[in-house]
Amino acid sequence: MAEVALRNIQKSFGGAKVIHGVDLEIRDGEFVVFVGPSGCGKSTLLRLIAGLEDITEGDLFIDGERVNDWAPAKRRIAMVFQSYALYPHMSVYDNMAFGLELAKASRSEIDARVREAARLLQIDDLLDRKPRQLSGGQRQRVAIGRAIVRDPKVFLFDEPLSNLDAALRVQTRIEIAKLHADTRATMIYVTHDQVEAMTLADRIVVLNKGRIEQVGTPLELYHRPANLFVAGFIGSPQMNFVPVEAVSAGSDHIEVRLPGGQTLPVPVHPEGTRTGEALTLGIRPDHLQVREDGPFRGRIELVEQLGENHLLYVAADGLRLTARETGDSRHRAGDVVSLAATGESCHLFRGSGEALPLTVPRGDRTTPPQSRTA
Repeated sequence: MAEVALRNIQKSFGGAKVIHGVDLEIRDGEFVVFVGPSGCGKSTLLRLIAGLEDITEGDLFIDGERVNDWAPAKRRIAMVFQSYALYPHMSVYDNMAFGLELAKASRSEIDARVREAARLLQIDDLLDRKPRQLSGGQRQRVAIGRAIVRDPKVFLFDEPLSNLDAALRVQTRIEIAKLHADTRATMIYVTHDQVEAMTLADRIVVLNKGRIEQVGTPLELYHRPANLFVAGFIGSPQMNFVPVEAVSAGSDHIEVRLPGGQTLPVPVHPEGTRTGEALTLGIRPDHLQVREDGPFRGRIELVEQLGENHLLYVAADGLRLTARETGDSRHRAGDVVSLAATGESCHLFRGSGEALPLTVPRGDRTTPPQSRTA
């Protein structure tokens, strides 16, 4: 397989610049996922790697070779699109074999590659069928198989699960993860679905308006978001954001005043924070709990029962807060509740959106006895 390196990659369409100096190293055998909202540039970046769009400025390297001017066929990449793009008059076998036939591969090599790819994807018994006889998930597996038989250096996936229903998305996601585990191929995957990103990626690249906001493992981005954008994008439901004011700063924490007047120490490095500075407190829904002495008091607008857990949507202090609790809810819409969170589970962000560095490890969510709560 191959490493992929992007050096100051830029792309403009006419006078509109859509990719702004992207630098990224993708390691051999790594599964990297591009995520971001619509229009952030993730699919454009994938098309630049594939050679389907010309690079305006910068350098693209695949396996150590600069490929800016190489045709897509020479780059040894295989792309799986959102649409299956199967030939309706051909069998599954012929759809998978077609690219190899164009490349003048021998009949024995074509047969061996097609049957091995079918075995990996568990579609051995579908090789004689036509696309119209397949489910959506089966068609997507055929499209993936068509990419596998080409023995590419890099697999590129452009939102391949978007056309599938919820159950098929989960099933096919598992199959893609298993394919990566079996082949250890270099894979670059584009999605707007952050659940797909969290479950599939070795590393996630969060894009916004053609720029990289943060690169890291799924848990690094979840526990240590670099800024408000990443904090709000990674995690479902979205992180709660509360406007607060810095009251004082110690060597390893900042004391902030909450909208209701209470104060809370948050273990972050102060880094020049001024008394009275406006900050944003971030709290994951998982870390907001219903407590009698909680500082956020308000009325429940909606309860979503999800079986293994439930979500409370609470209007409090002019805010809309979301709390996740395990099991069935004992509350109903219209109930008045108080919510609290420990300082150790919170994040702080400057007015610019930049996160203040944490002074406690994230991942261990146990709360020490001396912890203060918000």
